[in-house]
Amino acid sequence: MSVGAEHRRAAIVMAMLALVWGYAWIVAKIGLSQAGPFAFAAMRVVCGVAALSAFLLLVMRRLPSRRPPRGAALVGLIQTGAFLVLNTWALAGAQPGKISILTFTMPFWVLLFAWPVLAERVRGLQWLAIVAALVGLILILEPWLIHAEVGPKLLAVLAGMAWGTGVVLTKRIQRDHPFDTLDFTFWQMAIGMVPIVACALLVPEAPPRITPTLIAAVLFSGVIATAGGWLMWQYVLNRLPAGTTSLSSLAVPVVAIVASALQLGERLRPAEMVGAACIGLALGLISWQAVRTHRRDEPSMAQE
Repeated sequence: MSVGAEHRRAAIVMAMLALVWGYAWIVAKIGLSQAGPFAFAAMRVVCGVAALSAFLLLVMRRLPSRRPPRGAALVGLIQTGAFLVLNTWALAGAQPGKISILTFTMPFWVLLFAWPVLAERVRGLQWLAIVAALVGLILILEPWLIHAEVGPKLLAVLAGMAWGTGVVLTKRIQRDHPFDTLDFTFWQMAIGMVPIVACALLVPEAPPRITPTLIAAVLFSGVIATAGGWLMWQYVLNRLPAGTTSLSSLAVPVVAIVASALQLGERLRPAEMVGAACIGLALGLISWQAVRTHRRDEPSMAQE
């Protein structure tokens, strides 16, 4: 296959991935009408780990490494465990469009956390992106309004911070102790699954209603969005030019906002709309700089 044809196929996969990841927020919100956030997060991650295990055995014809790679446990607790619990908890209390925007502040936390951990200094347009993102955060959080869902919105920001922390830690571990990406991902998801399941068993909430809607939501979120999404992300990372995937992933929160408006009737208030535009501008600046500097995204940037 020619390079051009391979790039076109990868671009199609990237477009499909943006649709899957964007619409996954709406599917999860629908699933949360049938189950509490901890139960739903647990069912989702169990399905994701099971699907990734099946891929390893049936497609790759291999087993995961017998022991977790160095650092996989720590990343799993943060990037899978904390991220999914915080993200699903936030989604249970607010509309998916807002939550997706706030969670996608992850790249800004990567910039800030990479400075002390990886000695990667913030430069040029990155400063403008961080300022724009902070303005956008304040406008979307609307702390001056008592009824503005501040609690769930803060949980979404914390989820983005957990995701960003996991990305930085993964980069640090990969730099010091190179690992097989598929093995690392399997183990960090499997280990991160443990505290999520523990929360589902220990935190009091109404038992899930096992309905076709819940089953479909869990399968879509776990198998297609989590396991399948990660595999599609790996595919495009290895085939698209450096930085292009970062720019393309901007479509994910856009898909979530549009789908939530059409299907769930979500409407952003004026301040939230301006805040979303600020965060979108900031994401665009970071992605554009990645394209200009030919920087590749990390596998750990994938949405769980």
